[in-house]
Amino acid sequence: MIYSVRGTLILMGAGFAVVECGGVGYRVQTSISTQKQLKLNSEVMLYTHMNVREDAMELFGFATKSELNTFRMLIGITGVGPKVALAILSELSSEQIAMCVSAGDSKTLTRANGVGPKLAQRIVLELKDKIKGVSAEGFEVSKGSVIADTGNVSKAVAALAVFGYSAADVTPILSRLDSNLSVEEMITATLRQMA
Repeated sequence: MIYSVRGTLILMGAGFAVVECGGVGYRVQTSISTQKQLKLNSEVMLYTHMNVREDAMELFGFATKSELNTFRMLIGITGVGPKVALAILSELSSEQIAMCVSAGDSKTLTRANGVGPKLAQRIVLELKDKIKGVSAEGFEVSKGSVIADTGNVSKAVAALAVFGYSAADVTPILSRLDSNLSVEEMITATLRQMA
């Protein structure tokens, strides 16, 4: 409904920011990682998700599209509401969440407020199902070259699939990166170039 808000950041509080756009102040709930990127009394742009319930309409805002996409994937999981999704994104970056899913690490997700062991396992299982079938080896890229790396590159491809990026989208970028980078560095670099 509302794709984004751009305006002056006039107020910040615990878990929210108020962005004034055309004389109207929009209260946008945000993660801690988004708040760290915002500066009071400066122009900001947030990608938004509107959540409509019987008793409330809430606007959630994020500094990056990948954080917004991760939020939307999280709230699509049974038992994960917007508040829990924000708590997860406040504790872990999108890249770290993707790494947890691709590695099957549910324990790290329990660091977020409101996420117990069972819910963390469900998150990993359901997000992993979304990337099932994504082969982690031998992706064809431009000019006929092939990445046949079963190490960090393949892990990065699998993790990026969590965000909905196909192997064809990410392998040209990954093939240009230093193969000595960590998986998280590869994911971060790729997401920056995709934005």
